[in-house]
Amino acid sequence: MRQTGGTAMTLRLKINLIVGALTLLFLAALLAQQVDDMRKSVNEEVVAANRVAAQMLRRAVWGHAAQGPQALVDYLTGMGRVRSNDITLQDAKGAELYRSPPSSYKQGRNAPDWFESLVSPTPSVQTIRFPDGTLVVRADASRAALDAWDEFVALVGWSLLLLVAANAAVFWLVGRAVRPFGRIVGALNQLEAGRFDVELPRLHGREAAAIGEAFNRMVGMLRQNIAGERRAAIAERELSDSRELAHWVAGQIEQERRSIARELHDELGQSVTAIRSMASSIAQRMRGVDAESERAARVIAEESSRLYEAMHGLIPRLAPLVLDNFGLPEALTDLVERTRRSHPGVRIELDAQLAGARPSSEVALTLYRAAQEGITNALRHGHARSLRLQVRAGDDGIALQLVDDGTGLPVDWPEGGGQRGLRWLAERVASVGGHCQVEPSGAGGVCLRVRVPLDHAVEAAT
Repeated sequence: MRQTGGTAMTLRLKINLIVGALTLLFLAALLAQQVDDMRKSVNEEVVAANRVAAQMLRRAVWGHAAQGPQALVDYLTGMGRVRSNDITLQDAKGAELYRSPPSSYKQGRNAPDWFESLVSPTPSVQTIRFPDGTLVVRADASRAALDAWDEFVALVGWSLLLLVAANAAVFWLVGRAVRPFGRIVGALNQLEAGRFDVELPRLHGREAAAIGEAFNRMVGMLRQNIAGERRAAIAERELSDSRELAHWVAGQIEQERRSIARELHDELGQSVTAIRSMASSIAQRMRGVDAESERAARVIAEESSRLYEAMHGLIPRLAPLVLDNFGLPEALTDLVERTRRSHPGVRIELDAQLAGARPSSEVALTLYRAAQEGITNALRHGHARSLRLQVRAGDDGIALQLVDDGTGLPVDWPEGGGQRGLRWLAERVASVGGHCQVEPSGAGGVCLRVRVPLDHAVEAAT
């Protein structure tokens, strides 16, 4: 909270300095104008007094000078001090016969030299010559400058008092005005410290009240966003756990499929082959001996052959053993050949070029399942008659693309519930770091694209 007070006090001082500087400039301009007026007033007073005194003495000096210098001295002595003038009487040889007495007005005080030189006019001297001497009337602005100085000091005093009063009033008013902002800064500091339950009361002043309301709305939205982010983080963590579990389940299913496929291939396949061989042998021995037994043995041999073929058609659907033994291109070739045999009217093109890249077993199985799922959907749901499967290995990974000429995507894609296989495929591709995209093709069918990054797709050569 100390920081809050410092912030508010700094703002008060800044405003006070600005107001004080403006007031000082105004008072300085006012004082400069007053000094100029004083200078003009002193100049007018002193110069006018000097001229009047000179004219008056010019008329009187000739009458008294005819009676002799002493008569003129007596006249000047009786006249005394003439305001704003120093009068000096000299004889014909330049000796001083008379000098007017100093002024008794504010005797003993003088304005500062700098101020007197500022407001005093250029010294005015009037010289009256007569046969027996010279009378010099010199303007004296010291008393007028002293009056101006006293007025200037009073004006400066009142100006300083006004400056202090104005700054004190501004300091107090600004303090009241910025007090709510100190509370706002304090609330911001609490918010920065992690207290998201802080709330400002209704503040005085239209601007402060608007800021306080905006602050409270911001804190409310921030609390909502934080709660939403927490819920999203929990959901994302749960989704990640679900994906890991689904990935583990898919791996277990694939292992079980491989185990069943190998059992079918190794155990049941051998047993079926043995049954067919024994039935064929019995049929050979019963030829011409027991027609009924021969016919039964041949039926067993034929059924064994059909069972063997059906079993070999089921094994690749369970687990592509050729993928484990020969690699992805050969497995895709086997998939395409089996599809051609099962759908004679369908044309399938395969272009698989991995350029020496060796996909990891998991990535190879994922790409194989993508091709298998795409072909099944194109034939079963899209009724496609022409398919083109392309697999390429590039600098950024392995890309698979399957384009068909079928009926295209359903109207409610992707909200429809009939594409669970593709959603499962997308999750599976995402588990190996890739992405899956399904979109309409230029031929009116569907285009399936799968891309797996290079760091996930290729394993180091052994």
